Amino acid sequence: MSFYNIQSVHNQNLYKEYLQIIGSLSNLFSDSNTPYLYYRIAEKMFCKAFDASDLSRGDVSYDAQKDNLGIGLKTYLRQNDKSIQKIAEFNKDKVLYDNLSLSKKIHKIAELRNGRLSFINNVFDIEKSIYHCVVRDSGKFFIYEEETNKICLESIKNIKQKKSSISFDDGLHEYSFSLSKSTLMKRFNTLKFLDEFDVNIIEDPLEALYSLINSNQSIMTQARILDTAYLPLYGSKHKVYNNSGLNQWSANGRTRDIDEVYIPVPIKFHRLKPHFFPPKNINFTLNLPDKTKLQAKLCQSRSKALMSNPNKALGKWLLRDILKLKEGELITNDTFLKYGIDSVRIDKISNTEYDMNFAKSDSYENFIFQLENS
Repeated sequence: MSFYNIQSVHNQNLYKEYLQIIGSLSNLFSDSNTPYLYYRIAEKMFCKAFDASDLSRGDVSYDAQKDNLGIGLKTYLRQNDKSIQKIAEFNKDKVLYDNLSLSKKIHKIAELRNGRLSFINNVFDIEKSIYHCVVRDSGKFFIYEEETNKICLESIKNIKQKKSSISFDDGLHEYSFSLSKSTLMKRFNTLKFLDEFDVNIIEDPLEALYSLINSNQSIMTQARILDTAYLPLYGSKHKVYNNSGLNQWSANGRTRDIDEVYIPVPIKFHRLKPHFFPPKNINFTLNLPDKTKLQAKLCQSRSKALMSNPNKALGKWLLRDILKLKEGELITNDTFLKYGIDSVRIDKISNTEYDMNFAKSDSYENFIFQLENS
């Protein structure tokens, strides 16, 4: 399927103009005749031109979303139209495959890749997905797209180990797994492009930018996100406990709903970010990745729990809709290891509104480390 071809001519031209503008500044970074394009800038321009949701800050399998379509965005040099590019990283999952035989190792990596796609499809209600690529060549940009496929486990063949990598295919795509970097690569056979256009590189882009900034042309913008923080989906000592947090429904004492959960808010978080959330028991809006809005608040002693109101709303979404757990099935550390996540990112929009997205493993620990050492 093609996303680019069904967009309006206006939006296609706007996208190309954005790319040409950024490409024209290439001499800021390189002396090459091939225009330079930083992948984060490419993601921003794509979302702006096509009014797509930007998922790139979430460290997930897709960089953008338009309706029920997930979009992985890539930019790379044209290399005989057979470029191999990184599509996933499994460094945190090495314990699951490191000591397996060659065939079992590749099947486990394929299972992990497929599981991550299924997980993020559930989170964002994605039905189809593609790769959208900006391929760079001398003085030109090319647009290429192809469908994102799960690896067909039953069709994996031609498994060959080299010194630092393992190559294989599933009859549809060729893959390579880097043993040193724990990254999965896929070959992109760009035999037919959707579009191509010239990029005129400015000889002295710094002077051009200086003239622009000192002219009367200026645009004032206000950032939507006021602040960003991370919370763990586990308890103390990096452990998921059977009767608290996301397993609060199984705690002893009063009768609890089977979907009752809370996201832990550690004391250390409150010490380092004392004004990030409203005070205890003050309601605020929590926007989920699929645009669902929940009412939430900090609860329990020392404001240690982020809970929804009604409490079961957050649990139903997380336990049933996303993780697809059966009623009575406990979350464990292995649950998070399987999907490569163990934290959530909270973006503060205002004192009464917050966005929540999943974050890759160790995001909370890294966040705390940066705060303590800044």
